[in-house]
Amino acid sequence: MGGITERFRVAGQRLRGVVTACAGLATACAGVAVLAALGACVADQAAGPVVPAVVRVPAEAPRTTGRERAADADHLKLVASFGGEVRAPNVMRMLTEVTDRLVKASERPDQTYAVTLLDSPVVNAFALPNGRLYVTRGLVALASDTSEAAAVLAHEMAHVTLNHATARSELELRSALVSRVVADVLNDPDTGAQLQHQSRFALARFSREQELEADATGVRTLAKAGYDPFAAGRFLTALNRSTALKAGAGPGGEPDMLATHPGTAERIAQVTRAARRIGAPGIGADDRAAYLAALDGLPYGDNPRDGAVRGHRFVHPGLGIAFDVPAGFVLENTRSAVLGTTPDGNRRLLFDQIEAKDGQALDAALKGSWNDALDPAGFETREVGGHPAALALSRGKDWTFRLAAIRIGDTTVRMIMAAKGATDPDPAFRPWIASLAAVPPEEAVLRPLRLQVVQAGSTSAEELARRMAVPDRPLDRFLVLNGLERGAALVPGRSYKIVVE
Repeated sequence: MGGITERFRVAGQRLRGVVTACAGLATACAGVAVLAALGACVADQAAGPVVPAVVRVPAEAPRTTGRERAADADHLKLVASFGGEVRAPNVMRMLTEVTDRLVKASERPDQTYAVTLLDSPVVNAFALPNGRLYVTRGLVALASDTSEAAAVLAHEMAHVTLNHATARSELELRSALVSRVVADVLNDPDTGAQLQHQSRFALARFSREQELEADATGVRTLAKAGYDPFAAGRFLTALNRSTALKAGAGPGGEPDMLATHPGTAERIAQVTRAARRIGAPGIGADDRAAYLAALDGLPYGDNPRDGAVRGHRFVHPGLGIAFDVPAGFVLENTRSAVLGTTPDGNRRLLFDQIEAKDGQALDAALKGSWNDALDPAGFETREVGGHPAALALSRGKDWTFRLAAIRIGDTTVRMIMAAKGATDPDPAFRPWIASLAAVPPEEAVLRPLRLQVVQAGSTSAEELARRMAVPDRPLDRFLVLNGLERGAALVPGRSYKIVVE
């Protein structure tokens, strides 16, 4: 997500990026990034041991090397940062069968894979170079049939078979080495900084090319496996609509895309062209009925233990707090932090917890949690929502940050808002922190949500939408969840997804 996310990863100390080939087919838009806590997070003890579903791993290849043990340890930390695994045997069985079928049709049928279903509402999927595939329940919920889920997995497998992560790492190392030699050895820091700036653009173009290459390879694999090759375009369309809905845009809206990923519209056009080269619409299987049957009862949305995003409001009964964010921010709730961004990417926010020693002053705790210099003139102590707080200002080359550390009982939380350039985020920052308050009684209990698969009779989309347990725009959410356009008639006897308590 660029420099600001890197700063937030450093600042949060628990949000360090996973070395992946890319953010995947499911992460084509701003605000949906692979952020994994490889630091202080631990697995939820109540969830039991984290054991991925393994596909085609030979018994004669035990994990005994130091590298393999380190990879397994990182896997456990990564899974923990996404809230652990979802205990959904039917969904895991389906993903396992799909992966096995795709492996046989891929360009590397000898490659082994392990699939993990992550307990996260974020729509995401990614792959590690060792063949571990990760899919969130948020992605599984958004897909409308087996072929759409297969399209995502085929895309991620393509990154593995094409060795994209290795190629990217080599380019990054080479670019960094050239910049360092010029700056340090040749004593030319200006040219070194210029080369480093140029290398970032080269990496962005390189990542973009990798995404498009994985798209094309994934569609070919999808078709060869007997699935509908047009499913990739359908899923990207659903992703685009879901993101626009989350951002509060109209059904045709699309936020600005990351420089490292092609725009969703461009990718939809490419995968559709690739599918048409294979055949006309209607070829291949979508296995919709079996897919929806596997999804029935799957947890949906935020896990109540991690709090919940309700539009532009975040509620956490466990901490006993809630806050509202300014209009224009899209919120993403992870187990370690709440992240927010505007569609244009020029403003970001982060809410998380930080460690504070007994008796430590809040300004010292805030300073200790931030790696960059804080402006002495920006320090301020005050009360926020009846709690002691310390406020600070930090100015970087590309971003300006406003920070606050707030002590709530034995917990110290941190709120950070950043604006690109020299723009001071203070006018939006102060109303945001001022909104922090105790959870009102009507929000004190967050009920877990789940998907329910129902058959349509002589009902309309509006009637089923009224059964949706969602905070707002139930019809729009029902349509997006089922891949339907506004005004579409439901087919009697056909299954559809709704969200219930």
